[in-house]
This record gives sequence, structure tokens and C-alpha cells, in this order.
Amino acid sequence: MTRSFKKNPFVANHLLRKIDKLNTKTEKELIKTWSRASTIIPTMIGHFLGVHTGKSYVTIYITDRMVGHKLGEFAPTLNFEGHPKSDNRSRR
Repeated sequence: MTRSFKKNPFVANHLLRKIDKLNTKTEKELIKTWSRASTIIPTMIGHFLGVHTGKSYVTIYITDRMVGHKLGEFAPTLNFEGHPKSDNRSRR
């Protein structure tokens, strides 16, 4: 179920404050965040965000086509490396 239109999209307060601060300075700087559930809004366009994957930060450059999506969609937490060669169950 999606969020109500009466409410604004969810964006973590600390993330919103940091982006507004950089927009007033007109500087480009990496912003690290753990908030994977935050929605990308138009004020984030052109910024670099480091989204935490549980182990490290994945650097994401925000473009206009990403608006409306969540930050966690662009930072995968699992890297599938294929089935092992010696696994007979995957060959059935």
C-alpha cells in the first residue's frame, strides 16, 4: 500500500536539512545516509548520496528520472555471484 497523498513523501529530516544546506551553498558534496526508505524528491537532483547497504556505502548520483523512487532501490544489499560449480541441485 502506498503512502497517502495528504501526507508528503517520506524523507528523513536529517537528510532534508543537509540537502537544503548544500543547495544554499551551491556546493557538491557526498552525503552519507542510512535512510534507505527515503523518497527521492526534486531538490535532491544533482547531488551525490552514499546509501548504506549494511556493510558499506554505495555512491549514487541523483538524476531527474529517479524522482519518486526510494534510495534503497539503487543500492543492492546482496550481490548474487552465481551458483557454485559443484552444486548438483542447481542443474536439475
